[in-house]
Order: sequence, then C-alpha cells, then structure tokens
Amino acid sequence: MTKVFSGRTARRAAWTAVLAGIAAPVVAQQTAPSPQASPAPALQEVPVPPFVPNPPVALPVLTAAQAAELAPVLTEAGFAQGLRRVGDPTPSFKDHDALVRAALDYARAVHSGRLAESDFDPNWGLRPTAYDPLPAFAEAVKANRIGAWLRQLPPPWAGYDTLQAGLATYRRIVANGGWDKLAAGADMTVGASGARVAALRKRLSVEDPQVIATGDKFDAELKDAVVRAQRRYGLNPTGVVSSGTLAALNVPAQDRVGQIMANMERWRWLPSELPAKRIQVNIAAAVLTVFEGDAPIASMKAVTGRPGNETPMLQSKIHSIVLNPPWNVPTGIAQKELWPKGEAALKAQGYKIIGTGANRRLQQQPGPKSALGRYKFDFPNNYAVYLHDTPSQSTFASFSRLASHGCVRLEKPGPLAQLLLRNDPNWQPEQINAALAKGDTLRVSLQEQDQVSVYLLYWTAFANANGTMNFRGDPYGWDKDLAAKIEKRSAITAAAVSAR
Repeated sequence: MTKVFSGRTARRAAWTAVLAGIAAPVVAQQTAPSPQASPAPALQEVPVPPFVPNPPVALPVLTAAQAAELAPVLTEAGFAQGLRRVGDPTPSFKDHDALVRAALDYARAVHSGRLAESDFDPNWGLRPTAYDPLPAFAEAVKANRIGAWLRQLPPPWAGYDTLQAGLATYRRIVANGGWDKLAAGADMTVGASGARVAALRKRLSVEDPQVIATGDKFDAELKDAVVRAQRRYGLNPTGVVSSGTLAALNVPAQDRVGQIMANMERWRWLPSELPAKRIQVNIAAAVLTVFEGDAPIASMKAVTGRPGNETPMLQSKIHSIVLNPPWNVPTGIAQKELWPKGEAALKAQGYKIIGTGANRRLQQQPGPKSALGRYKFDFPNNYAVYLHDTPSQSTFASFSRLASHGCVRLEKPGPLAQLLLRNDPNWQPEQINAALAKGDTLRVSLQEQDQVSVYLLYWTAFANANGTMNFRGDPYGWDKDLAAKIEKRSAITAAAVSAR
C-alpha cells in the first residue's frame, strides 16, 4: 500500500508428506547346523566425527566515516521510531562490532518488531515475516549507502508515519507538563461556568489549537471543541461533558504516548506490501473499511468481540458468501447461554437440536431470527470467526460496539456482498435478492480474481485524514500486555548484548 491510512495475506504452509522406505528383512536360507557354531563377529566401532561449530558470521567492516555517521543516527532513530522511551539510557557502542550489531538489532526491531515468536498472545494471529538484515546491511556498507538503508527499514505506510508524528507531538506535551486531571462533578454543557469550565478549556487547548485556553464560560465554541474531542476518542459527540468524556480526557498524556508506541509496534507486523484490494476491520474502533486501488472507498460500523470473547488479529482472504446461513452454535455458547432456556424456547427461536445425549448440538435455522442474518462472509482461519449480518441493528447506534462472541457483525452486509459479486454475471443484485427471498442456504464462491484479502487489526491509536490523533480504549488490555512483553524481551536482549 502506498502511504494510505490504516491498514499479511495469510500464507498457508503446504506440507509435503515424505514416505520413508522400510527395507524388508532378508530371510537366510536354512541349512543344517555345523557341529561348532562360529563366534558372532565383533561389532565394529564407528568413529564419531568431532563437533565443529558453525563459523561466526562475518560482520561488515565500517570505515571510520561510516562509523561516525551510523552511531548518532542509531541513537536518534531508536527514539524517533518509538523503540526507546524518554529516560531510557542512551545506547553506547564500545567498539566496531558492537556498533554493527546494534545496527542489525535496530533493523530487526524497526522492520519486524521486537517480539520473539513465543511472546505472541494466541489471539495475535498476525506474525511478521522472518527478517535477516545482514545481507542488505553488508551491501549498504559496500556501496556506502547506510543512510538510505536505514530510511527504508520502517513500515512504508502512512498510518505508521502519522503515528510517528503523533509520538513526537505527545512527547512534547509530556515534556511541557502534560495536562491536569479534571475534577468530577455535574455534567458540563452550554451555559455552565466556573472553575471546572476554566479547567476544561485549559485541558482541551493542549490537544486542540482551536481552543482558547482562558475563560470560564461554556459557550458554543467550547461545545464545538468538546464535540471534536469526543470524536477523537470515539465517544458520542453530544457536546456534553459527562463521566465518559471526563474519563477519556483524564487519561495521562504519558499513557497516550504508550498507546502510540504499541500501535507502531503492530504496524511492524504487517507485510511490506498489502493488496490494493482488501477489507480492514479495526477491532478496537469496531469499524470496517473497504480499500480498492489502495484507497478507502467505503466504510461501515461493525460489532466486534466483547472482552472475554476477543476478536483475534489475523489476515486471510474471503473466498465465499453464504446466503441465508444457518448458525452452528459453538458448544461453549450453547452450554452457557442457550441450553438453560429449555428446548421449547429454543425451538420457538428457530433452533434445531441435532443428536442426543452428550453429543447433541444446536443449529439455528436460516430466517429472520437467525443470529447470522442473511449473509455470512467466509475466510479460512484458526479461530472460527467470520463476518456476518445480524437481525439486531440496535447495537450499531452505540458508540461502544464490542458486543459479539468474537465474529464481526456488519452494519451493511448487503452492499458489501453486491460489491464483492459485482463482476459475476450470475450474481447481480436481482439474483442475490431472489435467492435471499427463496430462503434456501446457498454458498456463492467468489471468482478467484474477486477473492478479497481481509485484515482484522487492533488499532487503539491512529490519525485521521488531517493528521489529528485519535484514540480508543484498550478493551482487551492488549496495549498493556504488548508493552510488558516488549519490556521483558528488551531486558533479555540487553543482557545478551552485555554478554557479547
């Protein structure tokens, strides 16, 4: 993708079975035993070859000028790219090899992230591809193009660039003292006045240059500023400062810096190229965006997993659309939420009981009551999640839409289905509507060229089109979890470096 906001197609490993040949034992011809059996031959000792360690990797040799160029750039780049925090010790390079290894460590971190495979939460289905920076670095040293090599390491996405700019902005805010916590109290709206309104003005002015920082009157201009803030935080833009808005405004500036750094890390897990045609779901914001030709062409509200039923981060490809899908209820949901209602109530809601005894399961039949609605968008993944319609539209009116069991409900699945099938002459809107009206379950396979990549991503910090930073809550605690894992991995890496 070429510098556009928000954004690895799933690579399914093809395994080749290798059958080992087993030699049949040779049966010796039976002969009469000799009077004296010959002694068994002595076993021959096979010498064990001595262990020869792999030769150490030869590091490229820098010229004095290259070393002088590289050291200060590394010191600054790690900070600017969000790999180091304010107060972290400045890296020192005790000798030539330490400087080279530091460059390679920086390259891995900024290009593919700082986590080892074992650090990833099971729900973090995105994984950066393996990356060895040594060959390209050696070529850069040979061609005397170290600066160009350093510049191409970070993710090449506008979403990452805007986070980097936001990081610098919010670090400046922290350096200037951040913002004071607003006191709790009655809701503030137009007509209010006093010390709390004055504190609100001062607080909003830190992030919003349009706000006049002085004064204690809640006027129409201040209401507009509150609306802008509520939009930045994904809140209902009422212009009234109630407890939810206060909570968002009272998140410390240093915590916002941490959010930005966590999201920069997740950008490093994406591939260096994204399909120009794709669907992206921001899990934290519960929004789906359709990209075509690397530009967003449509978006809609979504409902994503509630905490405890998290929607996983993953990448895959939509290969088919199921019209009038039945819902095969997962065992856990059936046991916790449905079986206690009783069989009569379940049958009244369109559930079919399949099997008996311990093997019985529930399937909700297609129809107006089906939890999957009229559309299901299938893509292969290890989490049994998918995009789907829903008969319950009320949740889309909410500004907090984390309410599903992990799958992604869509506000406008019909237009999405028509968009994905638009090149199939057999499935134009008229045919789709006729099939839906008939009520039978049909799986419509997308033509190969129309299969679309889908990315489920967890963005809690991002910039809008004009570069303004937006924040969402950390509903799954993944920002904090990621920060803790990075801290632990950094300590391990530092210990390894000091032992060199």
